[in-house]
Amino acid sequence: MKSRANRLQPAADLARERQEAAMQKLAEHQQRVAKAEQQLAELERYRQEYADTSGGVSVSALLNRRQFVERIDQVISQQIVEVARLNRQLDQARGQWRDAHARERALGSVIDSYREQERKSEERREQSEIDERMQHRRPTKGWS
Repeated sequence: MKSRANRLQPAADLARERQEAAMQKLAEHQQRVAKAEQQLAELERYRQEYADTSGGVSVSALLNRRQFVERIDQVISQQIVEVARLNRQLDQARGQWRDAHARERALGSVIDSYREQERKSEERREQSEIDERMQHRRPTKGWS
């Protein structure tokens, strides 16, 4: 008959696989957030550089510049929304990883506890057998 620890091992293995998958997903989300934040920083830097350069002084040139800056501002706003969305997904992935990690650790602790109980039970059984053999031993000569 399989021990309780051995019967739980497949569940622990599955929990470990799920934790590893959640960790991989978390890493992917972290990379997406980092990339989106980098793109946002580049857009903001580009907007600042463009706004700082002086162009032509004609009215049409100023209007074109203003319209272009407004379009950059719209793209920046969209990127801010995207970064926020990706951060929410990252938080969800982090929570899923925490849950999977906690389940893996809990199952590992239960299995360790069962194995320790089984070890102690085996030690008691062995000690009981030794004690029983000692009781059935014949006394040696010389002990009167």
